Amino acid sequence: MERYEKAFLAACAVILVIFLGALAYGSVAMGVHLPSSGGLIYCGVGQKLRKVLSKTPPFDHPGVQEIAPGEYRAVVIAKTWTFTPNEIDLPVGAEVSFVATSVDVIHGFFIVGTRVNVMLVPGEISQFDYRFTKPGEYLLICQEYCGELHQTMSGKVVVK
Repeated sequence: MERYEKAFLAACAVILVIFLGALAYGSVAMGVHLPSSGGLIYCGVGQKLRKVLSKTPPFDHPGVQEIAPGEYRAVVIAKTWTFTPNEIDLPVGAEVSFVATSVDVIHGFFIVGTRVNVMLVPGEISQFDYRFTKPGEYLLICQEYCGELHQTMSGKVVVK
């Protein structure tokens, strides 16, 4: 082998060791893990956040509430691999204020056929408004990869 080939291979090996070391440090020392169906996500943080949310208004009662004539508030909680509530029923022409958060990992909140497309970050509250002018069923999906069953995370908004 030529001297330059050996130097190039050595440099590649060093870079590979550095990257593997960073990966090991992130997963072991910092406790960063991908979601899985068999365990808790962000073990301590997720559990604490779930307990706090279950006692904190408005997330202690997720769902749709009429706050004024023609105005609604939809409180949504995203967690692996579901939205709570899974179905949101609204009348045509309703002005809806969505209040949403995630309890475990970053999730997406995308209502197909609308301009509603929001990232839900654990522990942060996202609030956004939308008016549904056409009746129908709108698919609600998570557009941020959230783990091995990400493709099953969906719900619907029913406008009558």
